[in-house]
Amino acid sequence: MAENGFRVTYATMSADDDALHEAYDRGIEEARSWLGGRHPFLVNGEPREGESWAETRSPIDREVAIGTFAEASRQDVDDAIAAAQAFAPEWAATPWEERVRLLREAADLISERRSELSALMAIEVGKNRLEALGDVEETADLIRYYCHEMERNDGFAKPMGQLSEAEKTRDVMRPYGVWGVISPFNFPMALAGGPSGAALVAGNTVVLKPSGQGYFSGLKLGEALLDAGVPPAAFQVLPGKGSVVGAAMVEDPRLGGITFTGSYEVGMGIYRSFTQDYPRPVICEMGGKNPVIVTAKADLEKAAEGIKRSAFGFGGQKCSAASRLYVEAPVRDDLVSALLEKTAAIEIGDPLERGVWLGPVIDEEAVARYEEAVAEARSSGEVLHGGERLTEGDLARGTFVQPAIVTAPRESWLWRRELFVPFISVDAVSSLDEAIALANDTEYGLTAGVFSEDRGEIDRFLDGIEAGVVYVNRRAGATTGAWPGVQPFGGWKGSGTSGKAGGGDYYVQQFMREQSQTLVTD
Repeated sequence: MAENGFRVTYATMSADDDALHEAYDRGIEEARSWLGGRHPFLVNGEPREGESWAETRSPIDREVAIGTFAEASRQDVDDAIAAAQAFAPEWAATPWEERVRLLREAADLISERRSELSALMAIEVGKNRLEALGDVEETADLIRYYCHEMERNDGFAKPMGQLSEAEKTRDVMRPYGVWGVISPFNFPMALAGGPSGAALVAGNTVVLKPSGQGYFSGLKLGEALLDAGVPPAAFQVLPGKGSVVGAAMVEDPRLGGITFTGSYEVGMGIYRSFTQDYPRPVICEMGGKNPVIVTAKADLEKAAEGIKRSAFGFGGQKCSAASRLYVEAPVRDDLVSALLEKTAAIEIGDPLERGVWLGPVIDEEAVARYEEAVAEARSSGEVLHGGERLTEGDLARGTFVQPAIVTAPRESWLWRRELFVPFISVDAVSSLDEAIALANDTEYGLTAGVFSEDRGEIDRFLDGIEAGVVYVNRRAGATTGAWPGVQPFGGWKGSGTSGKAGGGDYYVQQFMREQSQTLVTD
């Protein structure tokens, strides 16, 4: 929370809290003082310079150097996993109450540092103020939630039945040993700290590979955990190339399990290769092509606001972003008109500035993906709004694009490919049943939303939609905005491998395996 108690989540609708922004402005100055340095990483607490150095620059302004970061070699990965493996028995033997205490201390440090960490994140990946603050606070809340789950389940040790008076059995959950985490750029702390926190509190040691576009946030996460007292061998951050660090982690038999967040193609490759010798847990969250359905019985203003926030928040660079819109024909034109009006009012610019809602996309590759999608819409359908890169004034130094609203024939690849840019396709449907069938016609199944004021329609949607996270009439985000302990976040079908959701009741158990212990006393 902010100093005066103002809580920031992804569903926060207002940014009118002066104390929050004053603290954030101080955080910007602190974060800027960190820029431009050289950053080694730690293996078992010892600084390493890896095999190369990589300079990263801000998508807001490519003239701003974030820093130069040492990138780990395969030898560094080997050494980090060896240290984690050697320390794993001691960490597992640490009473779960002590692990909870240390992880809660880390969560509190993250919250205390929210302003500077979120400002750094904005510079690093282009999030606006509330999105970046939400990411940092979600990191802390995910860790706190998994600590709560350990307490609620009494460390996951339960007495079982008896076959005789001389026999006692208990059922316990035990850690796997060393756990790998490969995190993405779009939530550079939450999707690194969440799974890492779950693995650590469950008793595993962790090796984290952050995205190349989120190196600094990953190192700052590690700094908070170490400052809280988590031992250096228990949590190690290895910046580096996916082809080097990521590949070495996936190939290493000493990892007991791995968590990956990213594309379907890479996730499925990890899922197949990590288990080729023997079964090991693979928790992959692999994106979405998320639909929104608007019926003729919807509140159209509410729907337009929720769609705008989900399709264009953080430039559509969320796996939960709305990218397909199915509207019943009688209200199609009115809904599109309301959405166009709200989209035209979006303030685009430097996301560090108060009032700016939309910053840049992450890099030139994202711009190229956006331009390819716009070209497809222009050739096969119609661009209703947007479609251009923004190059006026200071925006020319960054990777800024307009939010795009388009139409396209149903056979177009725009309806199937995850784009990860601010882009939504619109189609008119004849009925809710047709909309649900189209919404489910995808390899993905992450999030979905519906807008209707009719309870019967809502129940048909909830019974028929194939997605792990669904929302009804959500102005704050038609398909986005899950929060730990409130909306568990996980995908069906090609969106997830485990069937369990982050921030939910069944997540932390995935980082442990069950053991039955029978003691006979006669």
